Amino acid sequence: MDKLTFEQAVNELEEIIKKLEDGNLPLEDAVRAFERGSELRRICEGKLKDVQLKIEMMSEKSE
Repeated sequence: MDKLTFEQAVNELEEIIKKLEDGNLPLEDAVRAFERGSELRRICEGKLKDVQLKIEMMSEKSE
């Protein structure tokens, strides 16, 4: 799953949010969707953290 790009993860997460907000999912499906959404959030946060570290390193080198 880490093979997802940031954009792919965000798009899938947005789809899950829409489905959960609609409130039409059976409970078990809603729980699975929530779990998947949590995993996607962690992936996105990790990718953003990696980019932030790269930017900080590049900034330090340019100073």
